[in-house]
Amino acid sequence: MKDKVVLIYPPYAGPPLGAPLCLLSLASPLLEAGFRVALLDGAIHPNLPSAVARELDEALCLGVSVLTGPMIGSAIRISQMVRRIRPDLPILFGGWHPSLLPDQTLTPDFVDVVVRGQGELTLVELAQRLRDGRSWEGLRGTSIKVDGKTIHNPERPVENINNLPTPAFDRVDFDGYERTRGLRELGYATSVGCPYACNYCTDQVFYKRRFNAYRAERVVREVVELVTRNRLTDVAFLDSNFPVDVKRALAIARGFLESQVKFRWTVQASTDLICRMSDEEVCLLGKSGLHHMGFGTESASQDVLALMNKKHQRVNDMFETARKAEQAGIRVTFNLILGYPGETEADRVETFRIMSDVARQHANVSFSPNIFTPYPGIPIWPQLRQMGVREPQSLEQWESLPLGKNVLPWLRGGELERLHRMLEFFLLNNHIRKATYAVPWLRNSVRRALGAPLRWRMRRSFFSFPCELWLARATERLVTRRSLLTGQALSHSMQEVC
Repeated sequence: MKDKVVLIYPPYAGPPLGAPLCLLSLASPLLEAGFRVALLDGAIHPNLPSAVARELDEALCLGVSVLTGPMIGSAIRISQMVRRIRPDLPILFGGWHPSLLPDQTLTPDFVDVVVRGQGELTLVELAQRLRDGRSWEGLRGTSIKVDGKTIHNPERPVENINNLPTPAFDRVDFDGYERTRGLRELGYATSVGCPYACNYCTDQVFYKRRFNAYRAERVVREVVELVTRNRLTDVAFLDSNFPVDVKRALAIARGFLESQVKFRWTVQASTDLICRMSDEEVCLLGKSGLHHMGFGTESASQDVLALMNKKHQRVNDMFETARKAEQAGIRVTFNLILGYPGETEADRVETFRIMSDVARQHANVSFSPNIFTPYPGIPIWPQLRQMGVREPQSLEQWESLPLGKNVLPWLRGGELERLHRMLEFFLLNNHIRKATYAVPWLRNSVRRALGAPLRWRMRRSFFSFPCELWLARATERLVTRRSLLTGQALSHSMQEVC
């Protein structure tokens, strides 16, 4: 009797933050239910199709986890290969993209089932039905094909994640990820979901604004044990918004500190939540090993923040968050979204001006700018369609929509070139600031001399004859995009932003 489930995570751009937590979370209940599980991650399997082919003989099904963008292409090619080798093998797609667009995902003949939303319990039940030869009809949390027609089975109730087993971290090849990444790092989620309702974010669509979190004591116990057993130096917490429950976040930090196990950790957060903490509490985070926080600040224009439905985001909180974090020895990265529907050049100038002021006052701040990307399912799609944005109409078409790709009709030609130039000056000014902070005697006179022309350009919105940029391009590359989770550079190409 076949009892092996093959789970794959197709390769994607950028370094991996350890093993894909989605696969480990799916594998654990399958293993508890008596199934064998093969976990294959394209990040450490340079020839993923061959690795998948070797696992097919005794496979019960193939599960593919997919995010919107280039990862879809690899998923399609591997699934088509599997269909040729094992025409009888059920192929399941799950993850963010299939859950948001189950109809489109089920259309190709190489996809048999979409597992929607929280998949741990759904996949166990599906595997049991496949093993026993039972029908998929009525299986909660799935979309299936029956006689060529798509059927969306009822939603599965969301399970409290404290009731789910620990992800299968014992199946991780930490040495393999260290060879690829250069760090002994773990990706770990203490929670899923975010209570905010930002109009551009898929999180509220996927998790419906529910915050579903591990208890603090479980986080401390599991993370300390994993760090100790696997000699880890870094843990990247993958939570959408780690400190939603401020008391819980502080309890976790306190537990790490009391364990006396040394490691670095990173989170994503909202500035309003950090501002609810005292200076002493933020310093506690730093003392416990937190060394970087990423923030979806997106804009410093209150008009644009209102369009984004970011009622919780205030400009003053950006300054205060930077101050608190700097005092605690924590680096921060502020994400910027440019080209949002309704944003004007005046809004962009205001954003660059205020963000430059934040960075001038606080040396721990970096930025990661992106062009607004209309991901599937976000609440403003009706408005985007009216504004001329063409929504991809198939699974294959979504492959060509990586983060930051410009598909906005209102951002073309001279408008795009002007934004491009403004952004380069903003990043160059920040780069000079960082370079001179590292050399104390340069901080005043030289920094003023180098930065004055750039600040003048930003104030006057004058970007012609960019001699400073010509010099910068001839000498070194500007960091144009950073990981919001770790703050590490992801790109030096302005074309990947604009």
